[in-house]
Amino acid sequence: MDELLADEDDPELHAELRRSLRSLETDLDRLELESLLGGEYDDNDAVASIHAGAGGTESQDWAEMLLRMYLRWAERRGFHVELDEVLPGEEAGIKSATFILSGPHAYGLLSAERGVHRLVRISPFDASRRRHTSFASLDIIPLLEEEAEFEIDPKDLRIDTYRASSAGGQHVNVTDSAIRITHIPTNIVVSCQNERSQHKNRASAMKVLKARLYDIRIKENQAKLDQISGVKKEIGFGSQIRSYVMHPYQLVKDHRTKEQVNDVTRVLDGDIDVFIKSYLMKKSSGTLGVEAPDEDVD
Repeated sequence: MDELLADEDDPELHAELRRSLRSLETDLDRLELESLLGGEYDDNDAVASIHAGAGGTESQDWAEMLLRMYLRWAERRGFHVELDEVLPGEEAGIKSATFILSGPHAYGLLSAERGVHRLVRISPFDASRRRHTSFASLDIIPLLEEEAEFEIDPKDLRIDTYRASSAGGQHVNVTDSAIRITHIPTNIVVSCQNERSQHKNRASAMKVLKARLYDIRIKENQAKLDQISGVKKEIGFGSQIRSYVMHPYQLVKDHRTKEQVNDVTRVLDGDIDVFIKSYLMKKSSGTLGVEAPDEDVD
């Protein structure tokens, strides 16, 4: 204690104490967040898919921005991301992307983000600098534990190989051994082009296929359809869970929880835990609602 009093004017000591306090606050926030996760699949890894809505280049660019946001969020949390497939847009952005997220409570945390996301901004693709509204969605299902997996009849599969196409950025490792697997009875198609090894791409694609088939089995055998995958909505106006407004003002607002943040750039850089925590707390207390978006940014 005497040493602390003697060093009370030491700026390095003050800086170290502030860093320790911030680290402690971060750890407490994460513990509080994880305490809200008790669902059957919440501790599983997750298979996530992003899809651009109608609107061509605008929505495809927004879908790529969302993908970047979730990759940065995963990096902040120390999660491992396996980016299995990215389908590039014709001019910019992406039409869709599928990735596997691995880490503590990966499915439970990211499931709070499932739904349609809406962006309002001055379009960088519009020479007249007009305001545009774009939509993209995130879908997520739990990745199965080994013991929960089930066998798939090889006769039900059609497996094709093809050359991967580049998204024009850092997302895709171009390879001649990309794999596309079609499950003939359900017409589910999964692809993987992340690895240069055809064997590894096939193994990753099979993991995603098993997760999606298991998701169907769960839905068929239980009444509460939204327990695992929620209610799917059209990727368009009126169905969004959150709006990201960059013009005429700066605001990110969740329409389910009314949580809002004025720093859009920070959110798009992966700082989304405040929205996840708010959603999980309201879900736990049974106070979730859906609020219509502001009319002045339609």
